[in-house]
This record gives sequence, structure tokens and C-alpha cells, in this order.
Amino acid sequence: MPLLNRHAAALALLLLVPATADAQDRLQPDDFTYLGAFRLPNDGERPKTFAWGGNAMTFRPAGGRAPVPSDLPGSLFVMGHDRMAYGALPDGNQVAEITIPRPARAATPQDLPTASFLQPFSDVAAGRFPGLDELPRVGMAYLDAPETGPKIHLAFGQHFQPETPAPSHAWVNPDLSQPGFTGTWHVGDRSGYAGNGYMFEIPAGFAGQHLGGRALATGRFRDGGWSGMGPSLYAYRPWTDAAGTPAKPGARPEQIALLHYATSRETGRIERAMSGYQHPDEWGGGAWIETASGKTAVLFAGTKAVGGKYWYGFANPAGSGQVCVAGEFVGQFAVCRLADGSACPARDLTECSGHNDFRGWWSNEWQAQFILYDPSDFADVAAGRMQPWQPQPYASLSIHRHLMLNPAGIEPETLGTGAQRHYIIGAVAYDRDAGRLFVSELFADDNKPVIHVWQLHSGTRP
Repeated sequence: MPLLNRHAAALALLLLVPATADAQDRLQPDDFTYLGAFRLPNDGERPKTFAWGGNAMTFRPAGGRAPVPSDLPGSLFVMGHDRMAYGALPDGNQVAEITIPRPARAATPQDLPTASFLQPFSDVAAGRFPGLDELPRVGMAYLDAPETGPKIHLAFGQHFQPETPAPSHAWVNPDLSQPGFTGTWHVGDRSGYAGNGYMFEIPAGFAGQHLGGRALATGRFRDGGWSGMGPSLYAYRPWTDAAGTPAKPGARPEQIALLHYATSRETGRIERAMSGYQHPDEWGGGAWIETASGKTAVLFAGTKAVGGKYWYGFANPAGSGQVCVAGEFVGQFAVCRLADGSACPARDLTECSGHNDFRGWWSNEWQAQFILYDPSDFADVAAGRMQPWQPQPYASLSIHRHLMLNPAGIEPETLGTGAQRHYIIGAVAYDRDAGRLFVSELFADDNKPVIHVWQLHSGTRP
């Protein structure tokens, strides 16, 4: 179906469902004020280091701990160095708790304030999720539910999932010295690619009204459209009763799909997809935002492919404007597309010479972005008034100008350079009371992340 006809068909379907909330209730890009960033604390050798980490993060309210004057209230749990394939680092993805220093703006990471440890690294998974160590995909969400008390919920997957989906979710205690690991569970009957890349809290009011009390959001985006052509999102609850009894290990707690676009395995077209979708997109984290004034949004943060062309293959040594497809796959699937989803001209379907060995999905350009969805769309999906592929972002915000962008030049052949730099954004955490958003930028402080902070100015609590 031609692109314009697809858009017309989608519009016709949207006219059949209830209108979304008034635009004045939606969080807008102008509501975000950038405050600055801070460094993660100095640490040790792998796996007890934040180097090659920062891909899962969650916020814990202050509770009884009063911050020192230089700190913001609350704390962050952050995952450290990822596991490595073939058993090279089986105890990676350890979790530490850190303070939140008041962020600052600086030209170099060395001039930023530095967080301190509240709890040292702990191997909270301790051998669970076996075999999931090839480019791990991980998520964490702190949730103090009435039924369970405070828990840190975990999601765990990898780049290439096993053919038989492996259990991917669990919870641990916030006391990292006694994690009390509980699980592991599947997310319903979903693909192993769909639910194990990020996690965040769903506001209790929305969860109670629309989702049967399921107050955890879990999802993932996997490049190439394997998880769906856009971010996915599911609501689930891994306890079985009002007493907080956890589901049995290996169970499949019932989930509700809120956002699920068509996968590239279902269709060879770019259809039932997020608007502006490209296969090299990367969405690393999210937050369900409600402000005291009533403004709302579901936010995803990531590295968005925005080039005029995208392809499966290699970075072209001739420059970002040039395509370099993997020639062995030409004719097997659409290895190159224009930004509108149509096929590249035949002249682009040739493998270039002199490229490196880092094969994957590439675009002429990537940009770090926030995208915002209207939660009322997800209420309509949960009620059956919309299909999970129909919600679309109503706004986006480029955050590129605030980032460090790999100043040490780590792994340029893997991470890309210039306009083709990707793997920029790691995880997201949200302080609901103060209206602060925390975003990890990967490889910003040598091979460690830095944490960037935004304030939401839309009636947040004083």
C-alpha cells in the first residue's frame, strides 16, 4: 500500500475511536528544562564498575534519609558493567545505589559533580537468567506497592533471544545486602524480544481504573523491527493476591498490551508502525509521567534514526551520506530503505569496499530524543477501543545538544562517529514527587555513563 494511503487508512481507523485527552492535559516539549548532569562514583574492576553499564536505572524516594545540602532527595539504583558473552563475565549487571548530587552544566565530564555510593555493587541476580549474556537488555523499576512493600523489579534479556522464550522478570529487595531474589517469570505469552528492555511504574490511579491494578510497565525495542516497529509496552503484575504472594517461578502472569506495533517477521512492509519509524531506531528507557497540575505523558528516550536512508550492513568509510549494505542479504529482505519506508534505488544495493566488520542496522544520521505518547490512548487500547499498533507519539524533543557524545572516542567503529553515532541513551528514571527526569548517557565519561537531569515545569509539587 503506498505510504499516503497507509496514512489515510490509519486516520480513518483513528476516527472510529474516542478522541484522546485535550491537548492542554498533555505534557509538552516546552515543559522540560535541562538542569545539567553528574558523574557516577569512582569504582573498581569489572564487574563492580559502572564502565560499560548504565543500561538499567530506577529512582527511590528519600524515605527517612535526609540528603546533604549538595544532594537532591532520593537515590538511584543503577546497573553496572553488563554481562559478557560466552561466560566471560557471568556476574555482570550488578546493582548499586547512589546519591543524587545537584546537577551542573559543564563542557567536560571531569567538571561535573560526582555521586556517592549508598550501597555498593551487589550481584542481585546471582546466577539467575542463565545464558542471557550476549549484549544484555535489562530493566529495573522500584515499586512500593501496598501488596508487596518496596521491591526492585528486574527484566533481563539479550540481543538474540533463545528460540524458546526464557523467563525474563523477577524482583529483589532494596536492601542489596539481602536481595531476596524472587522469580523468575515470563511476561504472558509474548516474544522474548518484546518485554525485557525497560521497566517503569504506572501511576496507581491509572492502573486501578484501566489495568486491573497492574502497576508495572515493561517493554523493549529491538532493532530491525524484531520486537515491533516502535517501542512496545505491557502492563503486568507478578503477585497473585492482596497479600502480595509472588507468582510461582516459571509462571506467566497475565499482561495487558498497551503498545505493540507489527514486527518485521509479520510483514515485509513498514506498516502498523510508529510514525517516522526506521529499523536502526533505539529506545532505551521510559517513564509514565503525571504532574501535580494534571499533565501527563508516557515518555520513551532513545537514539532515533533520522537519516534519509537506512540499511543493514556497515558504516561506509566514504561518509555518512553513503550506503553500504551487506551484499549477501540483497534479495533476501529489504536491506535498504528511504526514510518514508520505500525501497532504496538499485544503485544502493551494493556492498562498499574498505568497511569494518561491525555489521548491523545503520542510518545516515541518529539523534537522541524523547518521544511522548498520550496515556489516554493506552486506556483505549486496554479497553479494546484501539489496536495496540494505533497509538502514535504526539510530540518529540531532541536532547542532542545537551550530551557529551563520547568525548574520549571509545570504540568508534562500534559506536559510530559524528552524525552516525548511536548507542547514546541508556536508561531512564523518574522522581514523580519532584518532577525530575534522569537519563543515562552511555560512554560519556570515558567508558562510563553520566546522568542528565531535566525538570518538568508544569505544576510539579514544590
